Amino acid sequence: MSPRMPNPSLVVPDVLPPMRALVKAINSVGVPLQTLVLIHLRVSQINGRPVQIPVKKREFEEAGEEDFRLPLVETWREQTCFTDAERSLLALAEAATRISDVRDPVSDEVWDEAATHWDEKQLGAVVLHIGLVNLWNRVNVATKQQPVDWRVNPKEWTPMTTRLAATK
Repeated sequence: MSPRMPNPSLVVPDVLPPMRALVKAINSVGVPLQTLVLIHLRVSQINGRPVQIPVKKREFEEAGEEDFRLPLVETWREQTCFTDAERSLLALAEAATRISDVRDPVSDEVWDEAATHWDEKQLGAVVLHIGLVNLWNRVNVATKQQPVDWRVNPKEWTPMTTRLAATK
């Protein structure tokens, strides 16, 4: 599958810097990055956006990934390795992503459980993170961008902007 076009965030002038600033702000309020990665992965799974994640120990080591729970995110409800705080945000991420044909997708029960573990600023950042991941999923699906591959060693990863420059 080849992309229909370069990623729109690179085509539309002045879009990428504020999106990067939003990510930086979200990452600065105290929600562990590891938790934000779990949310990103779960939202992408719900959206049918394939995400290649490490499966074997060697793949984890090669990618520099330390969270061996990634392959379990899709079945987080049946797993015991996620904390109550992480579970509350995974439930919130699912509810806020699956909003079609549901009268009250994010129930008070789901919200209140998350609020027992996270303060208002952190919850605000998580809601923005969920929305941003959903945005990226939709942009990438519409333009047939390459799926995210967590198995790629970050030292060998070529940033999207570099790949775009190489195609000119």
